[in-house]
Amino acid sequence: MPPTIDHGRRLQNPRMLITLFSISNNHYRSAIPGSARSRHRQTSASSMNPTAPPAFADIHLLTVLAETRSFTQAAHILRISKASASTRISELEKSVGMPLVRRTTRSVVLTEAGSHLVNQTQAAFAHISQAVTGIQDLAGEPRGLVRMTCPVALGRQVVMPELARFLKRFPEIRLEIDLHDQLTHLARAGFDLAIRHTDSPPENMIAWPLCDTRSLLVASADYLRAHGTPRHPAELSRHACLLYLRGGPTTHWAFERSRGRSRRQPPERLSVPVQGPLQVNNSEALREAALAGLGIGLLSDFSAAQALGEGRLHPVLDDWRPVDFFGGKIYAIRPWSARIPRAVECLVDHLRHALAAPAARPA
Repeated sequence: MPPTIDHGRRLQNPRMLITLFSISNNHYRSAIPGSARSRHRQTSASSMNPTAPPAFADIHLLTVLAETRSFTQAAHILRISKASASTRISELEKSVGMPLVRRTTRSVVLTEAGSHLVNQTQAAFAHISQAVTGIQDLAGEPRGLVRMTCPVALGRQVVMPELARFLKRFPEIRLEIDLHDQLTHLARAGFDLAIRHTDSPPENMIAWPLCDTRSLLVASADYLRAHGTPRHPAELSRHACLLYLRGGPTTHWAFERSRGRSRRQPPERLSVPVQGPLQVNNSEALREAALAGLGIGLLSDFSAAQALGEGRLHPVLDDWRPVDFFGGKIYAIRPWSARIPRAVECLVDHLRHALAAPAARPA
């Protein structure tokens, strides 16, 4: 059963909606006696007559602004300029006769009137978006733009190699890929999909598991010859460790190993202090540092696989399993909605089948 959330508050294909509402609003205003058809004259009319009907597209823009809390992000999602977004909100405020947003140097906050208008209209926009998406899905070939975000190394090494074949198979689908290591609020940023390396995807998201992964300790032959090979995790405190920088300095690594063949016994678990000459927030950079002989690195299997296969890196403590650092699965996730665009479903299905085979996960 899907989680109980207000999916009317999610951004639903905002660029498609802004086009639809712009067309509808132009027809609506052209039917009003004495109203002008041009945008310039509409602006003049709304400034003189606070009771002029507000543009549907401008109300939709307000709902996007409520999600993003930023004129810059809202403008990017809707493919308009920041100046145009600001002007249109000002026109909407003139049309309703009261302020709808409070602008600060860092963010945008809705007034009570703005929040009321958003709460009363978001669900309607979501239903319209879902209806249009349903019609598009009946049109035959999957089509449309899918905006996806993904961590840099995971995107470069796992996701991007699979996209050429997907785009050749579905020529009517366009992809916009944002490679970024900082986690993003998907709805606020207007993303349709995110690829995440985790053990527990957010409960308020739709999540598709794509493949399993595991974490590995690796080092170069030169480093192991010079400094020896640790036989127990406790020995890592005397080694140079290459550390993944996540939020703050990494000070400990945790490990598990099974206690014989009995499944009833909990695994042996320990945490050891680690330090080293390098901390960096990118697994490709850690792999290159390990290849250069700078120390022992903790990497995801997809980052280390090719170098291990070529003998340029060697596993360390492979009878122990690093835990609580990188996730055990790669997921595709998206904000919950009653209907999933067919283009998104096709992309998820393609990645799930492509990544299921170990050979399809290059370093």
